[in-house]
Amino acid sequence: MTALATVLAFVLAACSAACSTGNRVDLGDASAGNLIAAIAGEPDQLDPHRTSAYFSFEVLENVFDTLVEPDDDLQMRPALARSWQVSPDQLTWTFQLRDGVRWHDGSPLTADDVVYSYRRIIDAQLTNVDRFAAVSDVRAAGPGTVVVTVKHPSPNLLTNLGGFKGMAIVQRANVESGQIATHPIGTGPFSFAGRRSGDTITLKANPHYWGGAPKVSGVTFRFISEPSTALSALQAGEVDWTDSVPPQRVAQLRDDDSLTLAVTPGNDYWYLALNEARPPWNDVRVRQAIAYGIDRDAITAATSYRTATTNQLAIPRGSPWFTPYDRYRYDLDTARGLLKEADAAPRNLDMLVTSEYPETVTAAQIIADNLAPLGITVNIRTVDFATWLDEQNTGHFDMLMMGWLGNIDPDDFYYAQHHTNGTSNAQKFSDAEVDRLLDAGRTETDEAKRKEAYAKAATRIADQVSYLYLYNPSVIQAWANNLSGYQARRDGAVRFRTADLDRGENS
Repeated sequence: MTALATVLAFVLAACSAACSTGNRVDLGDASAGNLIAAIAGEPDQLDPHRTSAYFSFEVLENVFDTLVEPDDDLQMRPALARSWQVSPDQLTWTFQLRDGVRWHDGSPLTADDVVYSYRRIIDAQLTNVDRFAAVSDVRAAGPGTVVVTVKHPSPNLLTNLGGFKGMAIVQRANVESGQIATHPIGTGPFSFAGRRSGDTITLKANPHYWGGAPKVSGVTFRFISEPSTALSALQAGEVDWTDSVPPQRVAQLRDDDSLTLAVTPGNDYWYLALNEARPPWNDVRVRQAIAYGIDRDAITAATSYRTATTNQLAIPRGSPWFTPYDRYRYDLDTARGLLKEADAAPRNLDMLVTSEYPETVTAAQIIADNLAPLGITVNIRTVDFATWLDEQNTGHFDMLMMGWLGNIDPDDFYYAQHHTNGTSNAQKFSDAEVDRLLDAGRTETDEAKRKEAYAKAATRIADQVSYLYLYNPSVIQAWANNLSGYQARRDGAVRFRTADLDRGENS
């Protein structure tokens, strides 16, 4: 969506029949009585091992399961595995699967499914392969037992295996038929029912879910890119839940008793990244000049309306892994001095943003104003999110802005993004000391020493401007008052498994 007309066309298409009448959207028999959830964009695909899009994981959170999963306090708890044991040398983890778990097509879950899922990620070098860096072997020891062997003690193994649905257990037949990206089969509380491209994805309740049958008949995800449109649809009773809430409306909505608003401190962060494979951004002094040349406070205020917290590192205050850091400030004189020292005079900067995350567009406009006095023209390139991912992966950018969501362990915040061999190191950062510290953090079982390693790594990452960190946003969601049993989570996971709707006698 590169032009206003296209954005308007998308919004009108998403709103279509119901927005003008104020009545509940008729999404067909498959959606009758469903919980209607408005999300800001359409999933690029539904294969949890291949997608990295948050919109996809909002849906997949409800379709797939992992061996373990984070509870409300982000502590890892049993999921498909009912229990596990660790050998005295901490090199062998043995997981016992729950009895009677079935795929949505009725076939039984076995240990072979777990082994296949993990080998698929490892052998095909898929998105989350770095989470298996310590794993030397995965095998089935009977139909209900999975044994994972690691090369060295791995304090973050449980988080790696269950921190988010990118590590979901998938069905071999569903993968080999080629249908998983468009018609996934999982073991989760809801099964895939259908998709209307550009409009909705519909899930239906799984009555045989191991965690208990959901209370709602299903969930229909509507794609509404404009937050004000999503909020209006919620207020009009056309949707039941949304996480597409205009931040400028939060203060007003706090006093609105017609809906429930949740503003929850999150573990997410937003950042800028400069492409170090291109000069002059491969010079740390030039990257530092940009870090001094932007006004973080202005960006935070404009994009979040003060619902977020400015931070120069990734991990938010309040986390046991938080590290204080305040090196950078908005200082054009320092920025000019660094550019002069580097003998660099960049004139143009190609900035990649996406309208499906409006905060990236807003921030880009502020950054363009900030850098203009340095003689740098910021050319803002706005694309759809699928294109954004392609451009990031091919290195076709000078600077981009995005967020990392669902982080729990400090390894989640730093390794894939900043290790030389990290799978999400699109900016091509490489630093031997950072690699050493991040590798140490993956093996250190003493928590104090592990915290020290990550504090040093985070500080050096910021000093070297691998990422130019901006802020930690809050998780902002709103839902109808007749929706109960739902809780906004710090990790951004959207779980409707315990949600319930009271439609009333006349609904």
